[in-house]
Order: sequence, then structure tokens, then C-alpha cells
Amino acid sequence: MELAVLRDDMVDSLEHDSKGVVSSESVSAAMRAVPRHEFVDDDRLAYADRSFEHRGTRVLAPSTAARLLEALAPEEGDSVLVVGAGVGYTAAVLAEIVGERNVHAVDITRNVVWDARSNLASAGYEGVFVDCRNGADGLPEYAPFDCILVEAAAADPPRTLVRQLALDGRLVIPVGIGEQSLTVVRGDDPSDPETQPLGTVAFQPLLVEGEQAGSIERNRTVREDRERAERARERRTGWEHEWIDWDGDGSLPE
Repeated sequence: MELAVLRDDMVDSLEHDSKGVVSSESVSAAMRAVPRHEFVDDDRLAYADRSFEHRGTRVLAPSTAARLLEALAPEEGDSVLVVGAGVGYTAAVLAEIVGERNVHAVDITRNVVWDARSNLASAGYEGVFVDCRNGADGLPEYAPFDCILVEAAAADPPRTLVRQLALDGRLVIPVGIGEQSLTVVRGDDPSDPETQPLGTVAFQPLLVEGEQAGSIERNRTVREDRERAERARERRTGWEHEWIDWDGDGSLPE
């Protein structure tokens, strides 16, 4: 079966099956146009609605990507920032909607950036800008953005990203450490942004400076909580609080 037919079947299922995650004409047309097989090594996986791991980062299932894009609601000519370049697929779909010169993507992992650039070039989207950056810092030299999409979870929407939104701009991000909610943040008032939860999701945490995709511990919050717990346990049961039974009878040596 031709890949274009598989691509149409994929989008049809996202529109009409129980998922029903594609509702706008722009997202539908863009997903039908982007050759997803250029972003996925295995053609069999390219148009299957499933996620998988690649270089320590998760490649989103098409239904998840569609859900993010529908929440973001980009329009032609919008300036867009994608935090978490991944394999570049989401950036390519956005390029179909807003124009490739209007799409900027960042990722903290250099190998991921290289892969995304290569994939986008192979698929015909060389104009998409991809750079190696700490995603929480955004891309201030290209701000303000009409749309910012974060493909990783954070405890709260990073203030730096909120400040890089244009007036009436939209930031879409999974919010929460344990239970996460896909959240739309409006940029009308950076000091008191309006938020709108859109239902539960499960994303990997946003990496910070010094962390790389595929490392043993991705989540700085989890890591620091564990270290604090270990220090507290040592304070309670450390060697300085234990009697050493040198003679075997519970007495201390003279």
C-alpha cells in the first residue's frame, strides 16, 4: 500500500474513530501533507498510532501530536516556538500551517537537534529553525511568539516562556509532576496568566541544564527529592546515632 494512502487512513482514523482528536481543517490538511515516514526509521511505525523511544526521547503518537496541535490552534502566519524538537514531526506539521520560516524549535539534547534538522531537511522543511537550547529559557531573540508548544511536562508553566508570548498568544504545556493536565496558557497578562486545563496527559519531564535525554534520571525534581530523603534518613539513623557493640554484650569498650 502506498505511504500516501496510509497517511490519509491515519488522519481519517484520528478524525472519525473514537479518538476524534482532529477537528480542524488546518490540522487535518497539514497531517495529510507531512510525510511522517521521513521522521520515523521504520515505515511500518510511521502511520501507526503509537509512541516509541528514540535516542532517549519519546516520539509522540500521531493522536497525541494532533491533540497538542488542536489545543495550540495555530493560524497561517503565526510565529511558533516548539520546546522539545523530538524527531521534528510536530514542527513539520506546524510549518504546513504557519509557514516553515515561522517555526522555531529547541531541544536541550544535541543529538536530538541533529536528528530533527536532518529529518526536516529530508522531508522538505529546511526553513524550520532548530537549535540546541535549554527549553525553559525559550528563544528570546525571536520572541514574541503567537504560539509556544512544550512537548514535556513542568510543575508550572515556565515564566520565561509566558513572557515570550505575544499579546493574545497561547502556550500549550502538560502541567504537573505526578498527575498531568494539558494546559493552555494565555499571554494577555504575563504577571497573571489565564490557564485552561484540557484533560489528563502523560509526558516526560522538561529537562534542565546539565541533563540529557536518555540519562538515568531525567527529572531534577524527583532526583532532588530523593537526595533530600536520603540525607534525612542519614540524620535519623546515621553512624553517629548508633552504638557499636565492640564486645558483643552491648557495652562500650573501656
